[in-house]
Amino acid sequence: MAEPPEVVKRECVFRGKKVVLEVQTVRAAGRTSRREVVLHPGAVAILAFPEPDKVLMERIWRYALEREMLEIPAGTLEPGEAPEACAARELEEETGYRAGRLERLLAIHPSPGILSERLEVFLAHDLKAGKPRPEAGEQIEAVLVPIDEALAMIQDGRVTDSKTVAALLFWERFMSESA
Repeated sequence: MAEPPEVVKRECVFRGKKVVLEVQTVRAAGRTSRREVVLHPGAVAILAFPEPDKVLMERIWRYALEREMLEIPAGTLEPGEAPEACAARELEEETGYRAGRLERLLAIHPSPGILSERLEVFLAHDLKAGKPRPEAGEQIEAVLVPIDEALAMIQDGRVTDSKTVAALLFWERFMSESA
């Protein structure tokens, strides 16, 4: 790319609790166009294995898709919150598990064509079970899934959540032999 596009105007059309929707006017290669961009503060996801060969997942209702999904635990960063602190908080709130240590595995941008979100995935070590404390309105059920079954669910399309797919395939490809 010879010269990156320049944002010449930003118009906020919606400001919510977690996201901002902007219509941006951009100039690139002498042409002007408009882009709809969702600004997001960032998020985390947690890959945890409370039992050998079983991954901690959640059944959660996703309003945008109007259906239940099976995903690894995750959550949005609070203002000024470090990703590792967010991962520890979300893991405990959603599943009751506390990690003795969190290891950063990878970062992904789930939908960079329209969304600014950067999502960091952590591997949880030295887990201790506890009682979950979900936020109001969250319908979450923590489940332990055999890792082979979770990988098969990716292959056959039962698991389609991007953070879950990326985390499990990354772990399977780069981490499983050292676990």
